[in-house]
Amino acid sequence: MGNSGLSRRQLLQGFGASLGALALRGFEVYADEPFYFTHGVASGDPLADRVILWTRLIPGSGEHADIDCRWQVAKDSKFTQIISAGSTSTNAARDYTVKVDATGLVPDSHYFYRFLSGSGAVSSPIGRTRTLPSGSIEKFRLGVCSCSNYPQGYFNVYRHMANTDLDLVLHLGDYIYEYAEGVYDNPVATDKLGRKVEPSNEILALEDYRMRYGLYRTDKDLQAVHARHPFICVWDDHELANDCWKAGAENHNEGEGDFAVRAQNARQAYHEWMPIRTSSAGDQAPIYRSFKIGNLADLMMLDTRVHGRDRPLDYGVDLPMRSAAYRISGDNATLISEELAALESADQIQRVDLPFDFSSGKPVAITDYQRIKDLSRETLPSGWYYLPDTETFKNQILIDPDRHLLGADQEQWLTAELAASKQRSATWQILGQQVLVGKLGLPTLTDEELRLDQTKPEYRPILRMMQTLAKDSLPFNLDAWDGYWACRDRLFDSLLNHAANPVILAGDTHNAWAFNLANDQGQPVGVEIGTPGVSSPGLETYLATDPEVLAQAMKNTSAELYAVDTAQRGWSELVLTAEEATSQWHFVSTVLDLEFTVSSADKLVCKVGDKRFK
Repeated sequence: MGNSGLSRRQLLQGFGASLGALALRGFEVYADEPFYFTHGVASGDPLADRVILWTRLIPGSGEHADIDCRWQVAKDSKFTQIISAGSTSTNAARDYTVKVDATGLVPDSHYFYRFLSGSGAVSSPIGRTRTLPSGSIEKFRLGVCSCSNYPQGYFNVYRHMANTDLDLVLHLGDYIYEYAEGVYDNPVATDKLGRKVEPSNEILALEDYRMRYGLYRTDKDLQAVHARHPFICVWDDHELANDCWKAGAENHNEGEGDFAVRAQNARQAYHEWMPIRTSSAGDQAPIYRSFKIGNLADLMMLDTRVHGRDRPLDYGVDLPMRSAAYRISGDNATLISEELAALESADQIQRVDLPFDFSSGKPVAITDYQRIKDLSRETLPSGWYYLPDTETFKNQILIDPDRHLLGADQEQWLTAELAASKQRSATWQILGQQVLVGKLGLPTLTDEELRLDQTKPEYRPILRMMQTLAKDSLPFNLDAWDGYWACRDRLFDSLLNHAANPVILAGDTHNAWAFNLANDQGQPVGVEIGTPGVSSPGLETYLATDPEVLAQAMKNTSAELYAVDTAQRGWSELVLTAEEATSQWHFVSTVLDLEFTVSSADKLVCKVGDKRFK
């Protein structure tokens, strides 16, 4: 039987025996071709005269090989007016991905692009991209998105973005998720829609990360938005591991090997699969970088997740309990005041967490040293509880100036970029980054408003703790800038000194937020827009509270919070002009059906010079 008669199963067996079925990365082989463009096309990191072009090409022989290919950029979709062209190659070392920097382009112009196999017999899909403008421009339209979790549902948000007229898409991270099958997914999406992850294990090795990117990029809606618009991207945590920082992650343990090796694997796969301009070494060097949008705006993409971030605080780990000081002398222990304890030598003082007896309905401190010295949370008598020392947490731990989010070098880079933006008189300074900057307090809700009886049992203790901490005006999310107060103060100082009209963009939370940012003196700093998630679930998953009640409770404890939606998936549209910045959220009705409708929130407008939504 000739090659033309090979069945799909035979082809797959051939790949499995030599090139490897993994090289398909979710792509399905239907015909015997010399080459396969497996995952569509994409463009990214546009400048005024160039743009990154991306595709993936594997050999049809089933054998590993170096593959030559050509690329073309044209004014028209029939490629009769080719503006820029070239050739390149790929191989297994780069997972058969192709990235080129197409130069010689004209500012503020649309182009079509494609890739051709070496012989020209096989062509990639055709993509459309656009260069950034230079000089004076009237308007620029950005689409902002984040948090696209494949096993949570369809990427309807991407489809709507693909069908919207945009100049640029900003993806603020969580482009993929690292979890194993059955972890952080929606059973409807996995069992009925077939959106199960590959590989099925939590991704750790380079091959794992490559497979997961490949799976995501088989999604037709994700392919469509990449083919329609240029992207500028940064990672958040799930491109590596949940709640990561520069030296570790919440979702990484000793049994999973060296974290630095895992981080390097994640960086390499990101470099290979994303249309981003990076170093030729392929190690995804520092990802923070900037772009000029004519004289209208400077866009600064930050890394608030990996580069300089110290371990985020955790109430369960870092919130101290109320304690008492005892002077130890032989077998005797005497309770002393904090003032006296400060005067004693350390070897004479023992500090013990102080339990409180709630059996009378009011907390009564138990200070008998012999009764409490060996107790722990697990061995407390019935009706006894430890109480958090929120004052120490707020006044010492939370404001520690030695804890970093950006790192000193990135802070210096950002200050220099802002100063340059001021010098060239750009109207807007846009910061694209991962986590919320605005001050967001824990909401105060009654048991009736919380609807604890409708809440999953595993969430109830967390919600009860939340209500206890809310009384002391503690932050809602320590993983955000709210957990790095000194860093935020320095950021605000830089913005006040150098930025004319700051607009900060954030992802990460899966929900929609808008803040009027202000420093501790109440001075307006700028506005912030938090974009809702593409498919990852929001607060409605954990809180049975009516969304309108929750929104009002959030506003009651968060003076900077201007608008919020806690229950819908969608994206943010940001339109910049010389007079104003206008933001609008677009929400899809469902992510569990390919038939959906779109609703849009009221527009939020910040006039030049106001630094506030009004």
